[in-house]
Amino acid sequence: MTYTAAFARRHAGRLLTSLLALLLAAPVLAQAPPPSVPWHVSPQLTESERLAAFDHRRDSLVAMLANQVPATDLTQGGYWNIAADLYLGQNLGWAAARLDALASQRPSGDMFWMYPVTSVMCLDRGQLPADTRAKVRDLWRTYMPYRGDTENHWAMYYASLYLVAELYPDDGPETWFNGKSSRENMDEAKDYLRHWMELTTTIGQGEYDSPGYMSFYVAPMAMLAGFAQDAEVQQRGRMMLEYLLADFYAETLDGVHVGGSSRIYPNPLLNRSLENGSAHAWLLFGNTPYALRGEAFLVGVSGFVPSRVLHGIATDRSTPYLEREFKRTRHRIRGAALGVTQRNAPIYKQTYVAPEYAVGSTQGGAEGGTLQPIQQHTWEVAWRLPDPRVGQNLIFTHHPYDQPEEGAMYFAEPYEMVNELIMRSKTEYTRSEKWTGGSPYEQIAQADDAVIALYDIPASDSVDAVSGFFGATLADRVEDASGWIFARGGDALVAYRPLAPYSWRSAENGASRLYSPHRKNGAVVQVAPASAYASFDAFKAAVRALPLVAAMDGTPRVQFTTLRGAAMDVTYGQTPRINGQAVDYANWPLYDSPFLRANRGSQRLEMRYGNTVRTLDFATLTVTDAVVE
Repeated sequence: MTYTAAFARRHAGRLLTSLLALLLAAPVLAQAPPPSVPWHVSPQLTESERLAAFDHRRDSLVAMLANQVPATDLTQGGYWNIAADLYLGQNLGWAAARLDALASQRPSGDMFWMYPVTSVMCLDRGQLPADTRAKVRDLWRTYMPYRGDTENHWAMYYASLYLVAELYPDDGPETWFNGKSSRENMDEAKDYLRHWMELTTTIGQGEYDSPGYMSFYVAPMAMLAGFAQDAEVQQRGRMMLEYLLADFYAETLDGVHVGGSSRIYPNPLLNRSLENGSAHAWLLFGNTPYALRGEAFLVGVSGFVPSRVLHGIATDRSTPYLEREFKRTRHRIRGAALGVTQRNAPIYKQTYVAPEYAVGSTQGGAEGGTLQPIQQHTWEVAWRLPDPRVGQNLIFTHHPYDQPEEGAMYFAEPYEMVNELIMRSKTEYTRSEKWTGGSPYEQIAQADDAVIALYDIPASDSVDAVSGFFGATLADRVEDASGWIFARGGDALVAYRPLAPYSWRSAENGASRLYSPHRKNGAVVQVAPASAYASFDAFKAAVRALPLVAAMDGTPRVQFTTLRGAAMDVTYGQTPRINGQAVDYANWPLYDSPFLRANRGSQRLEMRYGNTVRTLDFATLTVTDAVVE
C-alpha cells in the first residue's frame, strides 16, 4: 500500500470514529414533559405567555438531562448530564466523579468531543475539584482532535478551541496539542470564525439547510453567545445563532424542515421529524413534539431567547409565501475536466410554504457537478401531517448518481479510492435503490407550487433510471387516462405527470417507488390546497385542462402552464423561462420573502414579522428593531 493510500484509509477511519462518537454522545430519549403549548402553536400568544412557555420548556430540558442518570451510578452519563448538573448546581459530587472517570479514558470523537467538553469547562463556576479541572485541561495537551473537513466540523472545532483558550489565556504552547499558545489559538479561531460568518452572510452557507447538521452550527454559536468573555466574539455568536435559526425555520412546517437540503441521511429524509432540528423547534417555539438533544441544551443555557419576530417566522403559516435563498456549493477543489471553474458554484433555492403543504427546490446540477457531495436533496413536495412524527409525507424524484468524479471534486483523497472511502460511513452511496444524493444530470424549475424536473443521463453513467418517491401517507392515488397521477397528501391535492414510461415498486415502510428506466426523463408536478376545489374530481379536471407540451426525444423540454397561470418553458441545459422571461439568476437575492430579506454581499439580514423589522447587521455588529407601517 502506498503512503497516500494508507493515509487516506486512516483519515476515513478517523471520520467514522468521530461519527460513532457523536452517536454515542447523544443522550437516550427520555419521557417527554407535559407540553407547555399545543402543536401548531399560535404566533398570537401574548409576549408574557410566549416567554413563560419558553422558560418552562428550557427548564424542563435542563432538568431532564440533569436527572437522566441516578446520582449513585458512576458508570453512566455523559458530558451533557454533567453540564446540566453544573448549570443547576446539583449532584456536584456525582458530576465531579463521573467527569474524573471520563477524563481518565482516552478521548475520541475529535470535534464532536470538543464542544461537549468545552460546555462542561465553561459551566464550571468553581464547583469542580481543582484536580479534576486540571485533569480535563490536560486532555487538550495529550489528545489531538482532528479538525475535520466540513463546514460544521470547523465551526465546532474553532468555537471550542477559542473558548477553552480564553479560559486559560496565559497558557503556553507546551500545554496545547498543536504546540501553539492560548493567545495564538484564540487569534486563529477568531480569524476563522470571522471569515466563515462573512462568507455565510455574503454568499450563503455551503452546508445549507441540513436538518441534521444544523445542530452542529447552532451548538458552537450558542457556546460563543453564552460563554465567550470577549464582547465582540459573544455578539457574533448571538447574532449568528439568530441568523442561522431564522434561515432554517423560515422553511418549516410544525418545526420540521421542508424543501431542498445540502445534507440529509436516508432515514430522516423520509421522516424529517427524526432530525436534530425538531429538538430546537420544540425548545424555541413549542410547535413540534418534544425531543431531547444536548445541542438544544446549549441553546437553553446560553441566555438566548427567541425574539417575537423569530417566533412568528417559525410558527405562522396562516398565509402562503415564497422563500427565495442564495446558497453556495462546498469548496470545489478539482473538476476542470467537467467544466468546473468556480470554487463555490451558486445555488438558487426556493420554497413555497402554504398552511397545508410546501414545495421546495434547488436548480439541480451546476457546472458539470452536484451541488453537494453524497447527501444532497434536490427538491420535494411535503404535506402537513396531524403528527409530524409519522413521516412518509413526501414526493420527489431521484437519479442515484455515484460516480467518483463527485467525491474527487469535493474531497482531497485519490480519485481511485474516493468511493471506497465514502462508503465507510455512507454505506448506501453506490446502491441504485438509494434516495439521497444529487445528480449532475438533473435540472429543476419551480413556479410557486409547481415543479418541472428534467433528466438527461448520458450513456457513460452506469445508472439509466430515475425513481419517484411517493410517501406512504399519500391517499387516493389514481393513474388517470390523461397520463397524470393524482393523489391526496393530507389537505394537499397533488398531480404528478411522468415524462417517460414507468412501473411501480414497493419502497420503505409502505411507500411506493415510481421506477422509470429511461435516460431522457422527468416529471411535471402541480400541488394545490384541497380547500380551493369543490371536490377531488374538480381538481383533476382543472389539471387536465392545463396546457402541457413535453418532448423527450433529443434534448428534454417541457412547456406547462400552472394552476396559478405561470407559463413555464424548461429546456434541459438552458435557463428556465417563466412567463416568457428567463429566470434572473444574476440578481437572485440572498434572501427574499415576507419574512427574510437580504442582498448578496450585504452582511445584513432583515427579519420581518407583523409591523416589526429586526435587522442583523454583521458589518457593524448591531441588532436593531424598528416598527414600520
